[in-house]
Amino acid sequence: MTEGTMLAPHATPTLSPARVTSVLRILVLSTFVVLLNETIMVNAIPRLMREFEVTAAAAGWLSTAFMLTMAVVIPITGWFLQRVTTRTAFGLAMALFLTGTALAAAAPAFPVLLAARVIQASGTAVMMPLLMTTLMTLVPPHDRGRVMGNITLVISVAPALGPAVSGVLLQLGTWRLLFLAVLPIAGAMAIFGLRQLVNIGEPQAGPIDWLSVLLAAAGFGALVYGLSGLGAGNADQATLPPSATTVVGAVLVGLFVWRQLSLQRSSTPLLDLRSLTFRHFSVALALMCLSFMALMGAFILLPIYLQDVCGLTSLQTGLLLIPGGLTMGLLGPQVGKLYDRLGAPRLVVPGAVLTALCLALFAFAGEETSPWLVLALHVALSAGMAFVFTPIFTSGLSVLPPHLYAHGSAILGSLQQVSAAAGTALVISVMSGQAATAAADGADATGALAAGIRWGFGIGAVLGGLAVLLALLVRTPPAPQQPAVSEAQDEEDGTTTNKTAHTPT
Repeated sequence: MTEGTMLAPHATPTLSPARVTSVLRILVLSTFVVLLNETIMVNAIPRLMREFEVTAAAAGWLSTAFMLTMAVVIPITGWFLQRVTTRTAFGLAMALFLTGTALAAAAPAFPVLLAARVIQASGTAVMMPLLMTTLMTLVPPHDRGRVMGNITLVISVAPALGPAVSGVLLQLGTWRLLFLAVLPIAGAMAIFGLRQLVNIGEPQAGPIDWLSVLLAAAGFGALVYGLSGLGAGNADQATLPPSATTVVGAVLVGLFVWRQLSLQRSSTPLLDLRSLTFRHFSVALALMCLSFMALMGAFILLPIYLQDVCGLTSLQTGLLLIPGGLTMGLLGPQVGKLYDRLGAPRLVVPGAVLTALCLALFAFAGEETSPWLVLALHVALSAGMAFVFTPIFTSGLSVLPPHLYAHGSAILGSLQQVSAAAGTALVISVMSGQAATAAADGADATGALAAGIRWGFGIGAVLGGLAVLLALLVRTPPAPQQPAVSEAQDEEDGTTTNKTAHTPT
C-alpha cells in the first residue's frame, strides 16, 4: 500500500471481539488453503517430468512461477486494496484461486498447467496483504503481537506442509487430485467468507506508477528465468543465453530501484525504499532472503532425492516430510514467546547455525543414506528455520515508523517470494548441470542424479553459511510505544472503534 494510504475513518464498523475473531479466522484459514498450494507441486515433479516429458528445470517452474507471480503482484495489491472493498478483494482473490485450481485440474498440456499456477498465485498474492490490512485495522495494538505470531505460523507452515500433503494425495491417485481435493475446500471457504466478512474501510482512488509495475515484472522475471538456466546441461543451446538474461534482469531491477528513488522525491512510489535506510530492517531482510533461498531449494530437492534416488513412493515421501512441517508449526508460537523474553539474537543465531549444519549434512547424502537419517535432518532443518523466521520478521518490521510499515511489509513479502523462486531455480539448475556432468563421466542415471542433488544441497549450505554471518548482526529493537489511553480504553470495553483505522497496513 502506498505511503499515505488510509482507511476511511468513518467506514470502519464497530465489531465485537467475537466478530473480529470470526473475520480473522476466515481470512487465516483461506490464506492457509491458498498458501498450501505454493509448494504442493514439488512432490509431483518426478511424475510430471515423465507424464509431460519435460526436464526437471521446466517442471520446477510450476513452483518458481507461483512464487515469482506473487512477488510481482504483491507490490500492486496495496494500490488495489485501496480502491476496492474488503469483500470485493476477498471475492476476487478466491475467484482467481478457484479458476486457476480448476484449470490446473483439467490441464491437457504442461503450458496450460503452468498458466493455471500463475492464475492461482495471483489470487494468493491478494490474500496475504488483505489479511495483514484487516489485522492491523481490527486488532488492538496490545494484541497484535500474539495474533501476528499465529499468522506467521500459518504463512510458514502452509508451504512446509505442501510436499507432505502432495505425497499422500499422489499415492491415492493422479496428480490432478492435488487440485481436485483443494477445489471444494477453497470453494466452501469462499462462500462462507463472503457471507461473514464485513467491509473494512472505504475505497479511495489512488494513482499507480505502471512503469514501476512493468520494470518489476520484467526485471524479476528475467532474473529468475536466467538463474533457472545457469548450470543446466543444455544452457549453451538456449535461444537466449542464461547469463545474458540474468544480467538483463539485474539491470531492470536496478532501473526499478532507481524509479522508486525518483518517485520518492516527486510523487508516491510503488515501494518506498526509505525502509531500507533502517539498518535492522535491512539486515532482517537480507537474512530472510538467504534463508528462503536455502529452504525452498531444500524443499525442491528432497522429494526428488527420496523418490528417484532412495526409491520411496509418493506416500512414503509425504509421510517422511510431515514431521518437519509439524515441527515448524508447533515451534512457531513457542519461539514467539521466547522472543519476548530473550530477544532476537539468542534465537536467530542458533537457528541459522542449525540450518546451515543440516544443509551441509544433506550434501553428503547418497544412494545408501537411511531415510530415517533424512527424516531427522529434515526435522532439525525445520526447527532451525522456526528459530529464524519469526524473530527476524518481528524485529525487522518493528523498527520502522508507522508510515513505512506497509512499504516494509510489501518489500519483505515481495523479496521473500523472489528469493524463494531464485533459490528453487538455482538449486535445480545446479542439480541438472552436475547430474549431466556425472552422467557424461560414466555414472548411471541414479548415481548421476544423486551427485547433482548433493551439489544442490551444497549450494544451500553455502547460502546457510552466509545467513549465519548475517544472523550475527541481528539486534532486538526497542519496545514499541504503547497505544494512546483513550484508544486502549475503547478496546478494553470490548469494541473496535475507528480510532485504529488510520494505522498504516
